[in-house]
Amino acid sequence: MADTKSRHFVSTEWLAEHLRDDNLAIVDGSWYLPAMKRDGFKEYRAGHIPGAVYFDIDEIADHGSGLPHMLPPPPAFALHMRRLGIADGMKIVVYDGAGLFSAPRVWWTFRVFGAREVFILDGGLPRWRAENRPLEPGMASPAPADFTPHFDKALVADLERVEDALGKHSAQVVDVRPAERFRGEAPEPRAGVRSGHMPGSLNVPSSALVENGTLAAPDKIRSALAAGGVDPDQPVIASCGSGVAAAILWLALDSIGKSPQALYDGSWSDWGSRSDKPLATGPE
Repeated sequence: MADTKSRHFVSTEWLAEHLRDDNLAIVDGSWYLPAMKRDGFKEYRAGHIPGAVYFDIDEIADHGSGLPHMLPPPPAFALHMRRLGIADGMKIVVYDGAGLFSAPRVWWTFRVFGAREVFILDGGLPRWRAENRPLEPGMASPAPADFTPHFDKALVADLERVEDALGKHSAQVVDVRPAERFRGEAPEPRAGVRSGHMPGSLNVPSSALVENGTLAAPDKIRSALAAGGVDPDQPVIASCGSGVAAAILWLALDSIGKSPQALYDGSWSDWGSRSDKPLATGPE
């Protein structure tokens, strides 16, 4: 059921054929940065893929962390999945309204909590719309379901783990924010977060990994990694502004057979908001 470019994608043709399968959960994971001036939930209510439920990464989060959309505790995730009607053993297909932006974060979240048959719609909602496939307005009303979370903490890096990796050079910390934000030449979109990057981290902008709303071809991914000084044969911890775009790097590495070690959940929102942590500017 996966697209040839990555085992984690399904085509719009496949989804259209299986749209009404009883064991399929379709998830709209649309989320946008403030500068994008889009409202994922409002757009979902205006028109979504039939049967899709809305996964709000700001709601399905740890609200006590003080950081944006951090992973929730497993019991809280299970309660949200019950509300969304997503049960153990279901196939899950995630999409977003940008093509490939926030859906990878939702895909990664499901995998962290133990879901294994979870996929991303190749081309997302833009491709679905372009092909004149059906949409429905309003809210889906799924029956409650039981999801048993199996949290894989090895996939999730916190500040201490990232700091240790940088200090011991045990993993490459790869930041996928735009180059001007990495270099400290552009302000961060969140108040109280400094401009710059973690000393010793590398930069591969996520825009270099996405082409026309879908994952770039393997040769382009390899070129982007090489340009950022990343050795894909060595361990990688993915980072970004707040743990969303970092999941695109996860997919990109996986597509060339090089799965990352972990994703820094708090990412620069965590490190950059702490005045006691070192900061670097410029290209290195």
